[in-house]
Amino acid sequence: MHAYPQPAIALVSEMEATAAAQPVRAVSFQGAPGCNGHRAALEYDAACLPLPCFSFEDALDAVKEGRADRAIIPIENSQHGRVADIHFLLPESGLAIVGEHFMSIHHALMALPGARGPFAAAYSHPQALGQSRHYLRERGIVPMAYADTAGAAALVREKGEQGACAIAPRLAAELYGLDVIENNVEDAANNTTRFVVLAREPLDPFLLSDVQAMTTFIFEVKNIPAALYKALGGFATNGVNMTKLESYQIGASFAATTFYADIEGAPGDPRVDLALQELAFHCKYVRPLGTYRQARVRG
Repeated sequence: MHAYPQPAIALVSEMEATAAAQPVRAVSFQGAPGCNGHRAALEYDAACLPLPCFSFEDALDAVKEGRADRAIIPIENSQHGRVADIHFLLPESGLAIVGEHFMSIHHALMALPGARGPFAAAYSHPQALGQSRHYLRERGIVPMAYADTAGAAALVREKGEQGACAIAPRLAAELYGLDVIENNVEDAANNTTRFVVLAREPLDPFLLSDVQAMTTFIFEVKNIPAALYKALGGFATNGVNMTKLESYQIGASFAATTFYADIEGAPGDPRVDLALQELAFHCKYVRPLGTYRQARVRG
């Protein structure tokens, strides 16, 4: 907790105590109170008790240790791509994806009361800085990475420097007593982040047979020519829509590439089962990360 700037610590303590009293209602998120993860938790479940955690690992550990029933974690943004390290953290966590949530992201530029610039530096999470890079560049403001958006707002309050500002949700300005200098400083009006919801136990795919479902998994193909081409062929021949495929390296050999994939559908559907069987034939392993209700229609 003490890694947070001082203005955030009292709020974090209060929210931790509330969540500890009813962990079954707690939803952990990464960041200080007022960040987009905080907003996402309340949008996903208005009755939840949001539990702030300094890092993504801390948010996942809160679920593993029973201090929270679920975690809500950003996985990709429409402007700035995937969130760093998430593809490594999800499989390592041992948790299962049980839901997804799409949230419109609107950033505000905020500073100390009465400060109006010019501003030398803007603090925020790297994702938010990337989503506002044209805005910052046009104004000659240097982007300064911080652990999360709302924490950056609390840091600006703590530092007390007139030339410093933060990019964060408007809620953060209210919580930490900052002035909003300008709203909607993101470079794209349709800026959207996809979050996944994780729990200790996966949902039963057969209970999702009557709804539009998504299935997420990771896999590593055999190290032979055309292995990926052959492995993915089963999705085409069985009419299964793959909405996401990303690769990332594990280890330093650069010989073993792991792939992260989302498909529409759930195990138990004959088409999905056949596609996954064909995938497994060409892979060293296939590891499911979860099947869950689709929050937004693809295509």
